[in-house]
Amino acid sequence: MVSHSIFNSKILVKNTLLPLGKIVCVGRNYAEHAAELNNPVPEQPLLFIKPATSAVAMHEFLHLPQGVGDVHYETEIALLIGQPLSKATAIEALAGVVGVGLALDLTLRDLQTKLKQQGHPWERAKAWDGACPLSDFVAAEQVTDWQALELSLSINGVEKQRGKACQMLTPIAELLSHISQTFTLLPGDVVITGTPAGVGKLAAGDRLQLELTDLLKVTTQVV
Repeated sequence: MVSHSIFNSKILVKNTLLPLGKIVCVGRNYAEHAAELNNPVPEQPLLFIKPATSAVAMHEFLHLPQGVGDVHYETEIALLIGQPLSKATAIEALAGVVGVGLALDLTLRDLQTKLKQQGHPWERAKAWDGACPLSDFVAAEQVTDWQALELSLSINGVEKQRGKACQMLTPIAELLSHISQTFTLLPGDVVITGTPAGVGKLAAGDRLQLELTDLLKVTTQVV
């Protein structure tokens, strides 16, 4: 297995260090997740961005901010971009993916709810330092069927989330193409593709195990 590791804000790709760039996130890409938070299903992908400073290595301990209310986990398939993509077709966009991994879109849920009620942007709830734990990435060539990718999350031995790429409202290739119509994606950028139902609160001491099909398994702990 070829892996790509996050180290000092860079990602190692086939012996080349890429600077970790922006992290483009997709909200409500699974209908059941939108329903569990009483959110409407968007007519087109709901996009927001986390900065590179929000990324941490998933396999290290997760440090949660204190005094800010509940911190929720959202497990997502992560795509590492390997070549510039601007106004790309679905075929071109998928060819630009060099690695696939897992992400946790950590969310300050109480704060996000308050910001939404006020009509304000979400960044304070989504883009803080440490808000995006990323796994290592396996080579995209190892994916034989993008629609068959399946993620899962168990906490303290109990499965909390499971979702398949084929359940996404906007499939991976079309999603990347859509993003590239607005944001040019550059080598080192990461796209996280939305979370399935089952999100919930993290607590100190929680032990997490995340899996991506038969490609990747990561364990971590909240401290």
